[in-house]
Amino acid sequence: MQIRQTLFLLLSLTLLVGCDNRSPMARRIESLPNLVAYWDFQGEDHLRSKGNVEATLRGEGGSLPALVDEGPVSGHSLRFDGDDYLYIPYAETGDLNVQSGEVTVVAWVKWTAEQIGFVAGMWNEYEDGGKRQYGLFVSLPHYNGANQVCGHISRSGKPTPPFPYSIDYSASPQTVPADEWCAVAFTYDGEYIRSFFNGEFEEREEELIDHTTGFEGYPEGLRQVKNPYYFPDGIGDNGSDFTVGAVFVNKRIGNFFKGQIGGIAVYDRALSPEEVEYVSEWTEN
Repeated sequence: MQIRQTLFLLLSLTLLVGCDNRSPMARRIESLPNLVAYWDFQGEDHLRSKGNVEATLRGEGGSLPALVDEGPVSGHSLRFDGDDYLYIPYAETGDLNVQSGEVTVVAWVKWTAEQIGFVAGMWNEYEDGGKRQYGLFVSLPHYNGANQVCGHISRSGKPTPPFPYSIDYSASPQTVPADEWCAVAFTYDGEYIRSFFNGEFEEREEELIDHTTGFEGYPEGLRQVKNPYYFPDGIGDNGSDFTVGAVFVNKRIGNFFKGQIGGIAVYDRALSPEEVEYVSEWTEN
């Protein structure tokens, strides 16, 4: 009887595995705890998230980035032309509006390297003086993040006093190449923001931050370590939409990502470096 039960269990497990039609990357993404939502842009409903939050990305005025048959996560991706973006209204964000005080955003991108590129997050630099929360960027040159992976966090939603913009972001020492698929990510554990390129975290030395000289309290400028970036203030709940491909800047949408995005995953905790490396590994379909 025991042998028969064991054989039945093994057969059931085999059938379950056989019915799993997820891609290897989807299995990696879903295997890590605290997954909030992810997009692999596969299937007819490719703008609907998978994971604990089910929400659909929508385009402004019905305009949507083109779906193309290329990408490292599912074999598909969205092509952003530098003037389109997607969003989920704040009221529908659910757990994407993270309340844990920690967050990780991972994305797989092919960036043209022509301009600042916002990838994904809840980040609004304009309305009500700023509704910033968290956001993954490629290239933020104003404060030493040109052509690098940048993870932005804000508590207040406003600029960082006494400066005109928010300075609170990590920036990888590695640069993001043009027209190559790569994994970009950042984590925030409630104390430090860390930026990762292709699953690797590299520290930076303390440096003088551009555009910080002459401000009150900083006559000779501000010196900081950009990776990891020390930020113990936490994440605010400031009312931002969740956007992909652009953010509100200076009364209008800007910081458009130009290139392809092949997948996005959001977790409401800081993944360990080993977990970021694990989920970032991929082979192009």
